[in-house]
Amino acid sequence: MIYADVLVSVGFVTLGFLALFSFIDFVDELRWVDASNPAGYQVRHALMFVSTLAASTLYELIPITVLIGSVFVMARLAQSSEFTVLRTSGLGPWRALRVMLGLGLLFTLLTFVVGDFLVPVADHAGQLLRARYLRQISVGQTGAWLKDKQSNQSYAVNVGALAPDGNMRNVRVIEFDNVGRLVSLSEAKQGSFGSGESWILRDVARTEFRFKGSGDTHVTRQTMSEYRWPTTLTAEMVSVALLQPERMPTIDLFQFMRHLDANGQSSQRYEIEFWRKVFYPLSCFVMVVLALPFAYLHFRISGISTFVFMGVMTGISFFLLNDLFGHFGNLRNWWPWLTAAAPGLIYSLFSLSAFGWLVLRR
Repeated sequence: MIYADVLVSVGFVTLGFLALFSFIDFVDELRWVDASNPAGYQVRHALMFVSTLAASTLYELIPITVLIGSVFVMARLAQSSEFTVLRTSGLGPWRALRVMLGLGLLFTLLTFVVGDFLVPVADHAGQLLRARYLRQISVGQTGAWLKDKQSNQSYAVNVGALAPDGNMRNVRVIEFDNVGRLVSLSEAKQGSFGSGESWILRDVARTEFRFKGSGDTHVTRQTMSEYRWPTTLTAEMVSVALLQPERMPTIDLFQFMRHLDANGQSSQRYEIEFWRKVFYPLSCFVMVVLALPFAYLHFRISGISTFVFMGVMTGISFFLLNDLFGHFGNLRNWWPWLTAAAPGLIYSLFSLSAFGWLVLRR
């Protein structure tokens, strides 16, 4: 009975929040619609893209909606005295806690599946949809930055965007020697992934810097229709760099972290997102434990809207605290695992304290 009520309530709350956030995303997406070009980005494409965003929205909402739905059910059972009947029939505090933890396990698995499998697929489909009609996949104004090391040279690579056919646009390859001096700068309008660990750059403007013994620098410039650049950077690494870290699968995040560490790049942001991927689904356990004490409140006449409102505010505060810790951890270089786990630990302590005081002591 408890499982059925909680599942229905959580589903109803999730649909309501999904509808609200999808409407906001749709309004924001309308700025890209070109009504004057029938072959361009239209309203139907915006609707399709917003539907792909629903997966990532669902991933972020599940712990919050689990808390709100569970609080509503527990408070309603207490108000109607149904939970009192269950208690007198043998439902002790620890058994009730096991019941709620079973629900937490179900929602934890659901959150993990959505975040690790559904979100990357939906995000990829959405990016391809926008690329088909907006003609490119990019991140921010400067594209994606990567780094590669080869023997005595190191390279800073910038990819402006990915075309729908998988080719790169606006590629810059900046080469440095082993003491950090600028060796060459290659700028290409287009690029593709060649065979044998190489990129094929087209319409290239290449500038080379040669340092003489007297301290002077000799600069040569040339243009080439095609230039083969050997590199270990793969198409998967470029695609990952153009994706938002929170929408990447856990395995891809871990592999990209290792690539950044191997090339001496800061992986703080990706490490935080990796550990958030690990700990965020576990927050469903915290939410169901936090909702259990509401079943032990004693009220018969007053409505449950106040308690539902408390659940909404608690869920929103958890979401905000999770984001704040992520930003502060990235800025202050906190331990990634502690940054990701801190919000869950704080709310776990709060939920266990509420359970101990309201359920066990009172």
